[in-house]
Amino acid sequence: MAAGASAPLAAQVASKTPTPPPGYTIADMGGLKHFIPPKPERIAMLIYPGMTALDLIGPQQTFGYTQGCKVDLVWKTLDPIVTDTGVTITPGATLRDVPDPDLIFVPGGGKGTIALMTDSAVIDFLGEKGKSARFITSVCSGSLVLGAAGLLRGYRATSHWAVRDVLPMLGAQLAPGRVVEDRNRITAGGVTAGIDFGLYLTAKLRGEDYARAVQLMLEYDPRPPFQSGTPGQAHADTRDFATRLYGPLLKSAQASAEAARAKWVKG
Repeated sequence: MAAGASAPLAAQVASKTPTPPPGYTIADMGGLKHFIPPKPERIAMLIYPGMTALDLIGPQQTFGYTQGCKVDLVWKTLDPIVTDTGVTITPGATLRDVPDPDLIFVPGGGKGTIALMTDSAVIDFLGEKGKSARFITSVCSGSLVLGAAGLLRGYRATSHWAVRDVLPMLGAQLAPGRVVEDRNRITAGGVTAGIDFGLYLTAKLRGEDYARAVQLMLEYDPRPPFQSGTPGQAHADTRDFATRLYGPLLKSAQASAEAARAKWVKG
């Protein structure tokens, strides 16, 4: 498997006849090929207090444009949750109400994500649903939560650059990248990588043609005003400032990773 979204998709582009997933059929939509699922896929997107809204909204927007998917925003209760920037999001289902999903998704965040790494109800939910899910996925530091649930042991994975070095503590093989796929685990980098991730999954579920159409509908043509979006691109002063800013978060993530590992031993 490739360590980024571009290689697998490029391989599909080179193929004149796209290959649908097992059980799917191919339909023609105005000259474009479209994968048809045997039944609607159920996508469970975990939400929680303190999460980063954009980690969720980018993928949710692409899934919302993917016809045939049933998307649930899931939390412990149906009470609205408040994200790390004050945006309020209302769950549509509780952890108890979600049948076995085809795709599990976890967004990242700051303190809220660290707390989730040792939240028994959430960890148990992910561990149980992860046994049968077709895809287990995350954006940003959401991969730390998957890791805490033991779902990344022996898998290549990525996360937000500030905390991705914690992944090996959780049994994962660190593979920095915008989107990293290893078997049925698909993890993405920080925040804005969620849109790339969403399009990547849309291509897997509905085909390259469909994903290209969704990208056009989103008018996704990023042209940032600065080339400072990765540690390698950023000026040294910018990188040092951001690294110091994220220092406490990294230490908290390391402590939660140790606590998660301790639970594995006891279990």
